[in-house]
Amino acid sequence: MKNLFDVSGKVAVVTGGSRGIGAMIARGFVQNGVKTYITARKQEELEATAAELSRLGQCIALPSNLGTLEGVVAFARAVREREERLDILVNNAGASWGAAIDEFPESGWDKVMDLNVKSLFFLTKELLPALRAAGTAGDPARVINIGSVNGITHSHMENYSYSASKAAVHHLTRHLGADLASQHINVNGIAPGHFPSKMTAHWQDQAEEMARGYPCGRIGSAEDAAGTAIYLCSRASAWVAGHTIMLDGGVVAAA
Repeated sequence: MKNLFDVSGKVAVVTGGSRGIGAMIARGFVQNGVKTYITARKQEELEATAAELSRLGQCIALPSNLGTLEGVVAFARAVREREERLDILVNNAGASWGAAIDEFPESGWDKVMDLNVKSLFFLTKELLPALRAAGTAGDPARVINIGSVNGITHSHMENYSYSASKAAVHHLTRHLGADLASQHINVNGIAPGHFPSKMTAHWQDQAEEMARGYPCGRIGSAEDAAGTAIYLCSRASAWVAGHTIMLDGGVVAAA
């Protein structure tokens, strides 16, 4: 029963890995011996994060635009050219859009759905050969889809496409989890509550007030994000498939 949370020697891809929860998870992987590829659209920011994490272990920047199918296919090809086997795929890249319902634009709907749902599905599809090559009955390959508490409870914001996209991510996680477990690929999800990130930067001045509304009394930390991802990628969770963990300090339970 020792080393249940050991992930050293594995190879991972983290999309949206240059900042926010993606960077938190990537840091946790790198510090625990995982060779980690991170990708994002903004090359300079991505390479800066990779350089910082490379001081802790192996971190490689692979820029991409996952907002289009062509970008997804090109990125998957770049990964497969470098790695025949992929132990971990973290589908974290995402976007949000806010507007009053009477003014909500089609572009804001399509941009969010394309990146948050469509690219997640097709990147997983494109990387299945590498995931299948890595997975075994005792230690399956892992896919982690990053959802949101906004896909479970009312967000009290005008982020209609975002909340709908994250609800879709949760259900797709369950569907893929059931379909791929027999191929030694465990698909699970994480639905975060409030974590400090660029997407939530406009809330930072309200962080203390928000923390008081969380049953646990604080917002999420890097250790919370990384620890949950490491659990889902380790032997400790080898029999967990198709589930989404609420990483929210008790917000959904109290809703």
